[in-house]
Amino acid sequence: METVFLDYALPCLCAFLACVGFTLTFNIHGLGKLIAGVGGALGWLVYLLGGKTIFAAFLAAAAIGVFAEVMSRVRRCPVTGYVLVALLPLVPGGGVYYAMRYCVAGETERFLSTLLHTFGMAAALAVGAMLASSAFRAVFPRLRPPGNTAA
Repeated sequence: METVFLDYALPCLCAFLACVGFTLTFNIHGLGKLIAGVGGALGWLVYLLGGKTIFAAFLAAAAIGVFAEVMSRVRRCPVTGYVLVALLPLVPGGGVYYAMRYCVAGETERFLSTLLHTFGMAAALAVGAMLASSAFRAVFPRLRPPGNTAA
């Protein structure tokens, strides 16, 4: 039981709190703060269950994309804020840091390996979120995004 808490619940709680903190930057108010936090925790949980791989990042971004699309329609708010805030815990900032550290230290092989993994993570996040959003809009075309009044 303690392993489940330390391996899954605690990291998801931290992702939730980090996302709630980032809602201040994106000017998200009220219940939207909690929804964005839940999106971040959901994404992190999917990433952990997927094994912390590039494919797991893709699945996490897809889960975040679908969650954000649904919540934006339920609350009639723009989807962008929910997606961006929820993806923040998955952004590979550490990978960029370590890649540059290896580059400066002259460790070319480690630099290239870390850099390619970081680019793979970033690409997986972008493709996963966009693919999920596009698929959601294709499957549910009658659900208009908030603010779209065209017939």
